[in-house]
Amino acid sequence: MATSGNGPLFLKAVNCFGEVKDRFFIVELMKEVINEIGHENIVQIITDNAANCKAAGEIIESQFPHIYWTPCVVHTLNLALKNICSPRNVETNELTYEQCRWIKEVHEEAFAIKKFIMNHNMRLSIFTKFTPLRLFSVADTRFASIIVMLKRLKLIKRGLQAMVISEEWSSYILDDTEKANSVKEYISNDDWWDKVTYILSFTGPIYEMIRACDTDKPLARWAKNNTPLHCLAHSLHPRYYSDAWLIEDSTRCAPHMDGEISQERMKCFRRLFPNDAEYGRVLDEYAMFSMKSGPFEDLTSISKMATMEPKNWWVNFGDQTPFLQTLAFRLLGQPSSSSCAERNWSTYAFIHSLKRNKLTTSRAQDLVYIHNNLRLLSRTSKDDVKIWDVGGDAFDSMEDVGFLEFADLSLDEPDFENDLIIDN
Repeated sequence: MATSGNGPLFLKAVNCFGEVKDRFFIVELMKEVINEIGHENIVQIITDNAANCKAAGEIIESQFPHIYWTPCVVHTLNLALKNICSPRNVETNELTYEQCRWIKEVHEEAFAIKKFIMNHNMRLSIFTKFTPLRLFSVADTRFASIIVMLKRLKLIKRGLQAMVISEEWSSYILDDTEKANSVKEYISNDDWWDKVTYILSFTGPIYEMIRACDTDKPLARWAKNNTPLHCLAHSLHPRYYSDAWLIEDSTRCAPHMDGEISQERMKCFRRLFPNDAEYGRVLDEYAMFSMKSGPFEDLTSISKMATMEPKNWWVNFGDQTPFLQTLAFRLLGQPSSSSCAERNWSTYAFIHSLKRNKLTTSRAQDLVYIHNNLRLLSRTSKDDVKIWDVGGDAFDSMEDVGFLEFADLSLDEPDFENDLIIDN
């Protein structure tokens, strides 16, 4: 996938069946695409933070010094969340397992409740009488799936409790009394619900950050990050120099006043501008920008720092600092996650399923290319092509789960989440 401020684009898929996915294999795949697009057009490559991907990213950085490898922010946070909510009892994780296995047990019990209700039409019918909301089937390519399910359970808590004490429930539990009694015990137990509430409360900050970062669009919401590229992008965002932003919180400071960000920014400048003359020029331009002097001392440019979209601000006020303006156009259009690539697995599952397992890899790739890019195109179009987005990203297997509602976590599609397509 290639992505910029204008949105993502599906380039191609590669059949890696039978290949050893080590760092050298990944590097060759990356270099092939880099050469196709042109290395001068690439700012960064984003992957998950698996050891082979990290090693491949380091090799790419050594061969293309102006290209950065960036670990996916959402993938990193999701791994932390999984290690808390679904810890594995392995030798390197024994302490976490001992402290967090109760969370795993609550998760398994919540899943058992969902499965027991949804796997039978009669139980589902009883359930719908007590709540207008449905339980979620969370796609595998969605992050924080455990938290999504627990949040929905808590939302329909009163309906579930009314259901298990109803006459309809009592008259129909005879087909599986043991499971029905277990489900009833969980739902009626206030201590169990207290555990659910506690899990949601202390995982809340991670969950909210995942929701904020799980997007294909440019993101500049973190005050700090430990990669030079993020620090440079933060340093080029006009909002973080505005008085309106700074006075909101007394602990805030402008990027040029932050030691950590300044250190990483200087590393980035030196790497992107190896020529001494250009390096000196960009330092002078940044000094004027950060101090609001020279071409940036105009009252209009200062007043618009807090409210104007950052790339538009640079279009209007950055013409006399061409090095910074060019950097701003490139960096402020970059995402912080590989979410758009994750979604392709759902699209592949929709196109290449058990019922269509004779599709060749080349045919599947062509169909995914057409389907994905038409959907991406539909999000910037105002005509009837919007219908291509009706399925969203929710193309996951529904085997053995009954009738469920899909959980759609992406925050980059609010307009489409509010649209209804009515079939007469």
